Amino acid sequence: MAGISREDAAASFDPLRPKLMRVAYRMLGSVADAEDVLQEAFIRWMGGDRSDVREPEAFLRRTVMRLCLDQLKSAKRRRETYVGPWLPDPVLEEEEEEDVTLPLMLALERLSPLERAAFLLHDVFGLGFEEVAATIKRDPAACRRLAARARSHVREARPRFQVDKQRGLELAKAFFAASRSGDMKALSAMLAADVSVHADGGGKRSAAMQPIVGFDAVMKIHEYLAAHFRKNDSKLVRAGFVNGLPGFITLEADGELQTTALEIEDGKVAAIYVVRNPDKLRHLH
Repeated sequence: MAGISREDAAASFDPLRPKLMRVAYRMLGSVADAEDVLQEAFIRWMGGDRSDVREPEAFLRRTVMRLCLDQLKSAKRRRETYVGPWLPDPVLEEEEEEDVTLPLMLALERLSPLERAAFLLHDVFGLGFEEVAATIKRDPAACRRLAARARSHVREARPRFQVDKQRGLELAKAFFAASRSGDMKALSAMLAADVSVHADGGGKRSAAMQPIVGFDAVMKIHEYLAAHFRKNDSKLVRAGFVNGLPGFITLEADGELQTTALEIEDGKVAAIYVVRNPDKLRHLH
């Protein structure tokens, strides 16, 4: 890398951008914050001394992770004052992303920043503890302990039932059809007894201020929504995997997008995650 030109440095960054974005987004749960981190990493890469950098990917991953650790401090303060339930920004994939699903991302929110970093780098991205240690500036033994603690906390968020991809998408489309048409019989057949609804409006669009838990409560809210949809059209934009879960994007009557993700266990919908906060949906436009 000695003597690398600015043009070559910029060219070497671009192919790594998707990988770096995955690291930043999974640390922060925010597309906008992850993009800000990547921009800062790029500025530092272009303006720093690159003469002794042998592996740009490892160097940039360390830079991104350290910036994320700094960012999480302010993110924690923002989430303490967030209006209603907080959900990560929805990311739609054509295929299922199995490494970090939405429930796991929510479990990661309960970890300390260093636990989160150690878990993601080792358990998700497959880095050895020597590299993890170099990234977060802790010794390898401490990184092992951090990852082990994180693993014990997020174990329950790991998928217990593997859902066939095609079957998952079929359930998502059937859920959309039943919930929008008011077919309560079809909808009730899809729901688990302990189903829950988590809606993130961020105080900017209407959404339940607390999770709605239990079959009867979830059916009641969907009966109310069915009456709303009879007067206010909700159009399916596309189905796909939202943060690793089967789901869909809709265009609602107020002209805003909305995402719905379904956690499926043993063939039933166990949890429904709805993002309505327009700030979290801008990247989908």
